[in-house]
Parts: sequence; C-alpha cells; structure tokens
Amino acid sequence: MAAEQPIIRRVVKKARRGHHGGSWKVAYADFVTAMMAFFLVMWILSLDQPNQKMIADYFNDPGQFMREYRKDPAGFVKVYRGGNNPLGKGVQAEVRAQPNLESLIDALARKKFEATRKDIEKAIAADPDLRGLRKYVDIRVTDEGLKIELLEVKQSLFFQSGSARVEPKATRLLTLVARKLSALSHRVAVEGHTDVVPYHGRSPGYGNWELSADRANAARRVMESALRPGQVTEVRGYAATKLRDKAHPRHFSNRRVSILVPFG
Repeated sequence: MAAEQPIIRRVVKKARRGHHGGSWKVAYADFVTAMMAFFLVMWILSLDQPNQKMIADYFNDPGQFMREYRKDPAGFVKVYRGGNNPLGKGVQAEVRAQPNLESLIDALARKKFEATRKDIEKAIAADPDLRGLRKYVDIRVTDEGLKIELLEVKQSLFFQSGSARVEPKATRLLTLVARKLSALSHRVAVEGHTDVVPYHGRSPGYGNWELSADRANAARRVMESALRPGQVTEVRGYAATKLRDKAHPRHFSNRRVSILVPFG
C-alpha cells in the first residue's frame, strides 16, 4: 500500500500598518511645522510697524540688515523683544553688543600716543638748544594717529632756504623725536609740504613737488639713525596739495615736514 503524501500548508501573513509605521511621523512633522509658521506669523502681526519693517528688511536683504545692525546693536534686540522690553529700547544694548577689537586697539594706541606726545614736548622743553623751537613743533594725536609737524617760519628755520639741507638744530630735534618714536611698535611715515608759491631754482623742472619730496627724504635720513630698522615705511612729497592754512595758501606755515605715526 502506498504511503500517504503529506499535505504541506503555506500560510502567508499580510503585514498591516499599525501604530509602529512611519507615515504618521511625516504627517505630524508637517503639522508641527505648520503650527510653528502660524505662531510666527501671529507674532509678527502683533509687532508694531517699525519692527515689522525691520523683519521685512532682513528677509529682503540679510547682508544690508546685518550692516545696519552693527551700527545699531539695539535694533536686533528690539525685534527679539517685541519692542517692549527695556533691552529692546536700547537701555542695556551695550551689554549685548560685541566688543569691537579694532576700536580697543585704537584706544590703547591713542593712550600710548598721548604719553609719547607729552614725553617729546617735555624733552624739547628740557633741552636749552631746542627750547626755542617748541612753538614751531606741533604735536597732536589726530584721527590718523600721532602727527608731529615742523612748521617753517618766514626766514626758514629747519631747512636752508629753497633747499633740502637740514639745519643743525633741526637735525638734533629730528634725532630726539626719532628716539622717542623708536619705543613704539608702529610704523612711521614722513611727509613734505610747501606753500603755493612756485619754486624755481636748482635746475629746470625742479619745483615744489621735488622740493617737498627731497625735504621729506632728508628728514627720513636723519631720523633713521635713531629709529628701529625698517620703521619708516613711507616718504611722501605733497607739494601744495595739502595746505595747513587753506585760507592763506601763501603763508609760510604751509611749508612743513610732517611725521605721522598711524594707528594701524
């Protein structure tokens, strides 16, 4: 008798999407995003007109907005706080503002330049041979940096008339100034200036431009003996393009040598 063939039964279970599926997460994420956008719109609508405009400006041109924000750090706080918090009104905006490193460096340099200015004036006053030149040496801390100007008089005081030859007292003065400036880590620029009276001498084609540049170079050569190597980085001749006394362009005070120690 033949053996009975075993019956094999295959059961296929169809997967059902229950609560462990992932499709609901996508729907929930969309819902949360929509709610966030809704509340963001409601918050913007609750702001006053200036703050709404500020937000619109940001989305229209973020780069321009951030440049304006740097000018007015309280502006961004106003948006964040809705314009009602004291911080938003700029009362404590300085606490949130990031320190400007460049401004701090300039402030330290300005303080150092003021000390150097006083030191140079004191040294000139203490030297009997240079004491008489004090009123012709203008030392100031300007927006450019420390500026020392040797102002000529009617009969030429620091250089021989119509020449770039340095007078002995001017050599001593420039050396004194250079010693004081050598203590600074800043670079030095030397500038020559003239008045508007045309200069004719030495040779054809030699005028105020050449004279101003030659005087600046002559001052540089004297100063380099007392300055740090390479401290002079620029020598400029301006002729009469940068007058000290613009109301009187022929005045002798426009004839000068300027020593500039810039902040940078």
